[in-house]
Amino acid sequence: MNAQPRRETAPPRDPAQGAGALLRLSDYLPYRLSVASNAVSRLIARAYEDRFGLAIPEWRLVCVLAEEGEATQAGLVARTGMDKVTVSRAAAALARRRLVERRRNPADGRSQVLALSPDGASLHGEIAPLALAYEAALISGLAPDEVAQLKRLLARLQSAAAALAGEPAPPR
Repeated sequence: MNAQPRRETAPPRDPAQGAGALLRLSDYLPYRLSVASNAVSRLIARAYEDRFGLAIPEWRLVCVLAEEGEATQAGLVARTGMDKVTVSRAAAALARRRLVERRRNPADGRSQVLALSPDGASLHGEIAPLALAYEAALISGLAPDEVAQLKRLLARLQSAAAALAGEPAPPR
């Protein structure tokens, strides 16, 4: 296995933050983002699990495959930000349920290309309106320009995190 060692990235030094700076977790943006993300994921995970028997990683693969038509597992890793093991397990679970079809990748015989099966496409058609309804409910207290600004800011934060980690910019 060609597992690359995990790089530890030292945070940049900010001279404005002296030795006496106090970290308040409730004000710490990475913490707040994580808590908000976890709350939203738990809410949606319950709905997808209860109604459709899908875990969040499985739903993400279904959604990407619905958008792109087909993808390799490496492509799904890059597109979803999930690790290889999570994508592999989700793909296997979807294949067992016959929601995805696999075929040999003509560009690289060692990998496979995944695509939604007709049942997978039908399932996506059922779930997509629910996903959009949850999104609408979550952002109902925000003005359209605030939603647009939030999306831009999240993309900038994601790009900054990738840059600090020495990784390529995330796909949009």
